[in-house]
Amino acid sequence: MYDVAIVGAGVIGLSIAYELARHGRQVVVLERGAPGREASWAGAGIIPPANPRTAIHAYDQLRGWSFQLHGEWAERLRVETGVDNGFRRCGGLYLARTAGEAAALAGFAEQLSVEQVRWESVRDRLAEIAPELRGSETRFRYVLFLSDEAQLRNPRHLQALQAACAARGVDWLTGQPVEQIEVQSGRIVGLRTASGGAVAEQYCFAGGAWTGQLLRGLGYGLGILPIRGQMLLYRVDPAAVTRIINEGPRYIVPRDDGHVLVGSTEEEVGFDKSNTSEGIGELTRFAEELVPALSRDRLIRSWAGLRPASFDGLPYIGRLPDHENGFVAAGHFRSGLYLSPGTAVMMRQLMLGQPSALDLAVFRVGRG
Repeated sequence: MYDVAIVGAGVIGLSIAYELARHGRQVVVLERGAPGREASWAGAGIIPPANPRTAIHAYDQLRGWSFQLHGEWAERLRVETGVDNGFRRCGGLYLARTAGEAAALAGFAEQLSVEQVRWESVRDRLAEIAPELRGSETRFRYVLFLSDEAQLRNPRHLQALQAACAARGVDWLTGQPVEQIEVQSGRIVGLRTASGGAVAEQYCFAGGAWTGQLLRGLGYGLGILPIRGQMLLYRVDPAAVTRIINEGPRYIVPRDDGHVLVGSTEEEVGFDKSNTSEGIGELTRFAEELVPALSRDRLIRSWAGLRPASFDGLPYIGRLPDHENGFVAAGHFRSGLYLSPGTAVMMRQLMLGQPSALDLAVFRVGRG
């Protein structure tokens, strides 16, 4: 018997397990595959700035809270485990060429209470960008430079979370998909897998893109869809790219050791994680046109992950309405790693009956 059983060992499930274990709960994590090997591992680890003081909507408040927590968590995990998750405030450039992207970027700037920068003020510091783009004021309709933008290295962060969970006594059942959720009198009483299962007082479902399928058996239609995101990895001189570059849904993220990640596509193809020539071609054209140092001979790897997208773009965070000891934290789409510390703290507050820092109503299961 555990206090809490968590289904899903991605960054959301691991963060919740860590937060609950820190507060004295005995936790078991069930994972259908290997811990931290799905969407959490596949992303680039961008931590965009967010301002909780100016945020009005609960989602923006969650973003602001998570942005503040990431630095604290990175330092605590480093002290507890010895793992540096690569959290760095490296700065980020945001570019918009189309009217739609410019409008979205202007809204983002308004939320942060920052002003659009003049292209002339930043272009001379952006040696990595192609000269024909750097020298033209008309290519970009809107430009932001955010010095507080940060990043972390997903695999290292997941490694640190696993080590911290293990040190606090979290148990694991890996390679075991949950085949049945057992219910009696409106309460979940157990999880069954092919080789056993787990029994707990509370259950939290954080299985990413697979969460909707799992909870369908309890009568919940979460509408979470897997959206494939393809990624590229280049290796260049570390001085060739020095800051994050964002343009619409695509990005270029440099690591300190010269690795550069490029992403990402958004494709509704079911649970297919394969790379395609079309997806790789789209990303290589974007990266190599913008940053010539990312030439084809510097491309060393590609992969894909399945981001869990909800119908309205908001994650599901809260209690299952018809099962008093059941909870869900899923559907974070491209922001799972970004929102993970804030989500974990909110779930800890909810599951332990503590006052919540945010209003969870907008994230509820069954919203219209």
